[in-house]
Amino acid sequence: MLESYLKKILEKKKILLMTHIVLGYPSFEDSYKIIAEMVKAGVDLMELQIPFSEPIADGPVILHANQKALEGGSTVQKCFDFADKVTSDFNIPFLFMSYYNILFKYKVDRFVNEMAEIGIKGAIVPDLPPEEGKEYINAMTEKNLTPIFIFSPATTSERMKYIASHGKGFIYCVARKGVTGANTTFTNQLDDYLSLCRKATDLPLALGFGVKNKADIDFLKGKADIAVLGSQTIRLIKEQGVNAVGGFIKSLR
Repeated sequence: MLESYLKKILEKKKILLMTHIVLGYPSFEDSYKIIAEMVKAGVDLMELQIPFSEPIADGPVILHANQKALEGGSTVQKCFDFADKVTSDFNIPFLFMSYYNILFKYKVDRFVNEMAEIGIKGAIVPDLPPEEGKEYINAMTEKNLTPIFIFSPATTSERMKYIASHGKGFIYCVARKGVTGANTTFTNQLDDYLSLCRKATDLPLALGFGVKNKADIDFLKGKADIAVLGSQTIRLIKEQGVNAVGGFIKSLR
């Protein structure tokens, strides 16, 4: 189970790193190189985003990557084929991230069954709340996979407890309102929010939306269990190319 795997690593590390890539951006060949560089640099787990035309939780950087991946011919089937290879080649947990329309069109049971077959450990579906996700949750439970759910600063304590009751693996804590890629202020206000999150669940806490550098990650030590890097690495790839990824990830430790 993903939760026990994470807690075991957390006995040795103060905080884990989870990165996020968009499959097929800039190309599938480059996606493979990016994953190889990230794993070599010490990433602990990774989100593989299946591109979608309307990624409503994502800001301009990840939106651009989604659009370019789709223009380059990325499809759900190609993403599954690619994920099958990387789960075999690299020894870290991989999660799918996408939006519910992808699962709905592909058929939820088929999507989950194929995830299990290729070794994907779980999924993040940000636009699917537990109340509307019974089919998905049941399918994931049947295959012993991990549905990751989300807290935000607008989530009440009561709501956090309800969401956590359906989650497994870890909880993804959104650092602020809005979409990915914008600036986040790492202050005591974030401390208070993470304290509320911690009271709502015994699951590890991941924090994303605005983590950009080592200072941000150092701030999160002792408050969150996983720091999530998404837009910053994709921005770096766009500006400096794939070869810049490894050095950047190493600098975060």
